[in-house]
Amino acid sequence: MTMFHLALIALVLSAISILALCAGDPKRRRTAGDMSGGMTPARRRSLAAVSCIPGLVCALLGDAAAFLMWLGGCALVGWACAAFFRPRSSGGQGTH
Repeated sequence: MTMFHLALIALVLSAISILALCAGDPKRRRTAGDMSGGMTPARRRSLAAVSCIPGLVCALLGDAAAFLMWLGGCALVGWACAAFFRPRSSGGQGTH
C-alpha cells in the first residue's frame, strides 16, 4: 500500500467521525434553533478519540508523510464542515 493510499484511507475514516462531531455540536444546534440537545459530552469525546486512531496508525507504521497528509486533510475536512454547517445569515450586511 502506498503512502497516498494509507493517508487517504485514514482520512476517510477520520472524516466520518469529524462529520458526526460537527453535525451533533450542541452550540451549532442551538444557533440553528434545534433545542434537542445534540450529543452527550462522553459521546463527543469518544468520537474525537476515534477520529485520531487512523493518524495514530499511520504514525505507528512509521510513515511520517502519510501521517502529515492525514493531519492536513483532517484540518481541511474540519474547516469545510465548519463552513458548511455554519448558520445561515438572515440577509443584510453580515456581522460587524
